[in-house]
Amino acid sequence: MKRGIVWILLTCLMVISLVLASCTTSTSSTSVTSQTQATTSTTSLTATAPKTTTTTVSTAKTTSTTAGNWWDSLGKPQYGGTMTLRVNTDITGFDPLASTAMFTIYSAWLERLHADDWTLDPSIFDYNIAFRPSQYVKGWLADSWEFTDPNTYVDHLHQGIHWQNIPPANGREFVADDVVFHFDRARGTGHGFTKPAPLINITPFNDLISVTAPDKYTVVFKWKTSNPEFIVEALQQNDSTQHMENPEAVMQWGNVSDWHHAIGTGPFIMQDLVSGASATLVKNPNYWGHDERYPQNQLPYVDTLKILIIPDSSTALAALRSGKIDIMDSITVSQAQSLQKTNPELIQKTYPLLTAYSLDERNDVKPYTDVRVRQAMQMALDLPSIAKNYFAGTALPYPLSLTSYYETGWGLPYPDWPQDLKDQYAYNPAGAKKLLADAGYPNGFKTDIVVDANFDMDLLQIAKSYFSAIGVDMDIRIMDPGSWTSYVNVGHKQDQIATRSGLLGQTTEPLRQFLRFQTGYSSNYSLISDPVFDSYYPKALAATNIDDIKKLLRDLNEYVARQHYCISLLQPKLFGISQPWIKGYNCQYFGVTYVNAGVLLLGFYPARFWIDQNLKKSMGK
Repeated sequence: MKRGIVWILLTCLMVISLVLASCTTSTSSTSVTSQTQATTSTTSLTATAPKTTTTTVSTAKTTSTTAGNWWDSLGKPQYGGTMTLRVNTDITGFDPLASTAMFTIYSAWLERLHADDWTLDPSIFDYNIAFRPSQYVKGWLADSWEFTDPNTYVDHLHQGIHWQNIPPANGREFVADDVVFHFDRARGTGHGFTKPAPLINITPFNDLISVTAPDKYTVVFKWKTSNPEFIVEALQQNDSTQHMENPEAVMQWGNVSDWHHAIGTGPFIMQDLVSGASATLVKNPNYWGHDERYPQNQLPYVDTLKILIIPDSSTALAALRSGKIDIMDSITVSQAQSLQKTNPELIQKTYPLLTAYSLDERNDVKPYTDVRVRQAMQMALDLPSIAKNYFAGTALPYPLSLTSYYETGWGLPYPDWPQDLKDQYAYNPAGAKKLLADAGYPNGFKTDIVVDANFDMDLLQIAKSYFSAIGVDMDIRIMDPGSWTSYVNVGHKQDQIATRSGLLGQTTEPLRQFLRFQTGYSSNYSLISDPVFDSYYPKALAATNIDDIKKLLRDLNEYVARQHYCISLLQPKLFGISQPWIKGYNCQYFGVTYVNAGVLLLGFYPARFWIDQNLKKSMGK
């Protein structure tokens, strides 16, 4: 059954249920099929094209036996020990609705309605990209969900969940009204809240009419739109709007921005924070959750979760080499090659960069108001050479438009581009100089870029060298992540280009990508205001089937590529590296990987990872 058929059935107000029975799995769900892919996780230093599979959505929980499963090779889970992770930015955000510009770890104690499927074989889908197709999403605080009509999405909560036994929550049961409270606070629609929470992106909820709790364990979301793809993306995406804060704590203190007020339903409890140095979390002894692979096992496995704040990558790599850090990601190919030589015992796996590297010009200021200048900057870059010589084959040698080629089935991957468009991205210094001359810059020009300190500075120097060859002199100004966010969010008035990682090659939810360059959108760092681009989002919302959305996104990708909003670099794979005694880690995105806002599934994955104590001891650690 194709996913588009479900849309028609929903429109006809029919409720679909599919019961699949086998020796290991029982499910009950609305069924949907969609083409997607499993990204390749490997220690090979060669980029591979994404693979394609077709899978069926299941909204119910999966119950598995403990024998004959793919995870048996990991061994039997063990309790105890301290797991140590690293972040490179100070931890300053503790309230999910007031921490957008801050680095957060609140997902260690605040949980979401939905999460990943811990029992899913990574060869089917490995969660290495940000986008979670709905067929690979399972319940977390919610047991299951359904559409009761095209405009109504219903979550059925897991019963027996309790808040942590910390005042003022005092271990009471988590119920449906807690979810209503969260969305009222986010949207300013009840429980005493009359204005939306500051700083958060509520755009996906503009079409949300109401959130109600008809009983203790049921939450009903009523929407203006009848677009199931939109509704599912809005409620299942990984961002701050999904983490449930404790109502009593908010009402007592006004917010939960102080870490001493950290109270959730999650597996870890904040014990200590040393600003600029570390955070320490301990296991919640009364945690409700159990390991889906071993349902008899209460989570978490580790006693303590330690997060070290180490801005300098060299210092962090030294700690990884000595065994003081258990898992570290965002490691470049050159760093991974060095670690392979010095520490061959470390487990190396790869995952795609969240977005492609790009340099994001302000399209509202000269010279970048002229598309010829933007195209010239692109044609100055020899991307195949950079892919081969700098990324050592870990990046495909293609430019990118809006959607990543790792999000298979969506967007317009480079091999499918029309030849005339490919020519605009081919390395052609002479053609670039002619475009500059035609635009009134025969001798080139001076420009500048403000860049997040976490960006690949060697790559930036390579780009600077290529630009110099066509007469463009780019000055580089580096900012720490917090300062960069504050500066760019107010329009970065004094510079012409900005980058943190890039705005192209998105691996996020497809409908969310229609907002990327929307006029006034908070993350539109290029300050683009294009009525043609803006027109696509309403069309996507009005689409009546998924194929129409795919076509719209494909067309939009071609349009964005032709407009040269940003200078496309490449989308390499990064490395996630773990100690051999860590079990369960597979570069799951948002689990340990931190994005600009922080680690968004810190309570889900580290609670399920475990330490092979005997192996660690045998290695003298």
